[in-house]
Amino acid sequence: MKQITVVIVGMGFGKEFIPIYQNHPAIKRVGICTRNPETLKELKAKFNLDDDLIFTNYEDVPKRADVDAIHIVTPVPEHARMTLASLNAGKHTACTIPMAMTVEDCKAIVEARKRSGKVYMMMETALYTREFLYGLHLAETGQLGRIQFVRGSHIQDMSMPGWDEYWKGYPPMLNGTHAISPLLRINNTTAESVVCHGSGRLSDDLAKRYNSPFAVETATFTLKNSDVVAEATRSLFDVVRQYRESYDVYGTKMSFEWEQLQDEEHVIFDGGENASRINVPDTDALLIPEIAHFTKREKIDDPNHVSFLQGAGHGGSHPHLVQEFLAAITENRYSAVDAHIAANYTCAGICAHESAMNNGKRIQIPDFEK
Repeated sequence: MKQITVVIVGMGFGKEFIPIYQNHPAIKRVGICTRNPETLKELKAKFNLDDDLIFTNYEDVPKRADVDAIHIVTPVPEHARMTLASLNAGKHTACTIPMAMTVEDCKAIVEARKRSGKVYMMMETALYTREFLYGLHLAETGQLGRIQFVRGSHIQDMSMPGWDEYWKGYPPMLNGTHAISPLLRINNTTAESVVCHGSGRLSDDLAKRYNSPFAVETATFTLKNSDVVAEATRSLFDVVRQYRESYDVYGTKMSFEWEQLQDEEHVIFDGGENASRINVPDTDALLIPEIAHFTKREKIDDPNHVSFLQGAGHGGSHPHLVQEFLAAITENRYSAVDAHIAANYTCAGICAHESAMNNGKRIQIPDFEK
């Protein structure tokens, strides 16, 4: 098996990936990059990291010939720049969501990935939660029957302490992949066009940050080679609700609905008026033994990080993301969320926000497979 040296960039929830990589048999060495010297010192000691793979300046990482892969877990405005630098330096590249903030940058990353011939993967946690993998299994084994409709939501209060300043007033659908990607993946397709409407009004201070007034944005997507329409709703500020990052799927044989309140359990409908609660099982059986235990909530290193206070530990997704990224590298294949797919998922949200800002005008989403 090819041995891979990876550097993780960004030590917010990025530090959660250090022990997962260290325990994976395909990994040779793990490095980290962060601007905070105290964080570097703490993590170096905690995870016994090598001095020569500890970086404070990202620009130094792609230059290193002995670094095979870079995993970017930094603030959203940095994603495109860092991803392009990594791919253009010939590094396998993973990046947390979204791929980028503009359609143009998404296109540039797709082209850079083609030129480099390296693996790219958007590390979309929503596609590897135990809840989504459960529903995907129902779909792929035919238990849902023919899918008739899908709905997603991502409602979050990002005014709570811990979120970076750039989030303040961030347009809801501009980073909509958590609500959108499960709807597309469970139908095994991509988004073709979108109509989106904004609802409500943000406070003046928030609205002026991105010149975006809406407290909520709700989009409906047409899907490629499908008669299913997908609906997604997102809100980040000035709406009172418990955190919810959900998907619902309705089929001819069975339907799945996400729980209304955290830990009350999801619902399966299997005919007539039948409804039953389901405690979705863990997904450790889908992982190699060395990293399977990282699906457990108690394996989160910092449960008080804002990403986990809202989000229930990302649904056990982290080891799945690492496993798929490294498998794509060692097997010399595309990742499950390769650049052209990630660009569609990301631009679906970007185009949705554009539609909302244009009074619900239908927007065609670029076709990145051409």
